[in-house]
Amino acid sequence: MKTSRSVLFLALLAASVSSPAQSPSTPPAARPASAAPAPGVSTSLLTHAFMTAINRHCGNAYAGRVLVDTPATPDSPFAGKPLVMHVRDCGDDEVRIPFHVGEDHSRTWVFRRVPAGLQLKHDHRHQDGNPDAVTMYGGDSSGGRLTNKGLIRIEFPVDAESIASFKANGLPASVANTWAVELSQDRFVYELSRPNGRLFRVEFDLANPVVPLPPPPWGTTP
Repeated sequence: MKTSRSVLFLALLAASVSSPAQSPSTPPAARPASAAPAPGVSTSLLTHAFMTAINRHCGNAYAGRVLVDTPATPDSPFAGKPLVMHVRDCGDDEVRIPFHVGEDHSRTWVFRRVPAGLQLKHDHRHQDGNPDAVTMYGGDSSGGRLTNKGLIRIEFPVDAESIASFKANGLPASVANTWAVELSQDRFVYELSRPNGRLFRVEFDLANPVVPLPPPPWGTTP
């Protein structure tokens, strides 16, 4: 049983980093199209597949674009700004990816292995390096898929600690957040959704690293 699971995982992981994926120039759907899930893939295998694949991009930065931002808001902080993700700090158990929005270097995605699988947290800092009042929010993985088309998708419902922080800081809409990431050979997608119809998706082109690299995120030494 252990051997067959290992063979399955290695075959799927190879597909996840070598199979063709949707081009960033393809018009996006509001939500990702469903794909046939690989049978028998455990949370631990899904986590390992993601961490192995994202670490292949360590040190590189990639340009992004907003695919979906609904309902639209006229004061969106992402509108008209260059978007760059930087796979900056890497390891087997933790990967930190700053998300730069123009000259705003306050955001870092933190992916960690945890007993439940994979955890996503958002490290938010002020320009002086001090933590924002709302920071290190997110959740642990609760589902996802590693498909026969080379796509890794993992979903992260909001955790209790984050819900308490959102309530304490006057952000009631955020208590229903679910985040998700998608990773394939040539694209990375970050997603935020809520049951009320809120959907935000930003896609990064992993086929074309950008130079020069962005500056360190706020609160981090070079």
